[in-house]
Amino acid sequence: MIQKKICMLGAAAVGKTSLVARYVRSIFSENYHSTIGVKIDKKSLDYHGRLVNLILWDLYGEDQNQQIQSSYLRGASGYFLIIDGMRPETLHMAQNLQTRIEVAIGKLPFIALINKADLKDSWLIKAQDLASLQAAGWYFLETSAKSGEGVEEAFYQLTDKMLNIPV
Repeated sequence: MIQKKICMLGAAAVGKTSLVARYVRSIFSENYHSTIGVKIDKKSLDYHGRLVNLILWDLYGEDQNQQIQSSYLRGASGYFLIIDGMRPETLHMAQNLQTRIEVAIGKLPFIALINKADLKDSWLIKAQDLASLQAAGWYFLETSAKSGEGVEEAFYQLTDKMLNIPV
């Protein structure tokens, strides 16, 4: 059995906890509860006939006064940078986080998730905002913890990047 640690990172209230709840328990709640510290969940995934245990570290949302502790990142095999499509400042926070992560623990596979796809008509982040990051190698997926759109695909694709197993 393969085991991989994935960190969920991003600004406060981007949907990290909701994405984990949707993926692990297939639920969504409108009630917002701020994560304090770290919440750890686990889900097994069948990856081309191999059982992979994903250990999901849902880290508290970063803001101007509180930065992610690098000790939480140790041992990670990959991570998600979650961005709220309606809040452009969360894209800038994700850029800063990604830079700091590389300094703290080196390069790891990651995917940037633009969350709240169910509200895409209200998004303030546009394709041109992402172009320079895509040119720098960032990979983006659109997700919705509320509808489930893109959630399974995101975890599968990150698992694929972490395992880098030709199929």
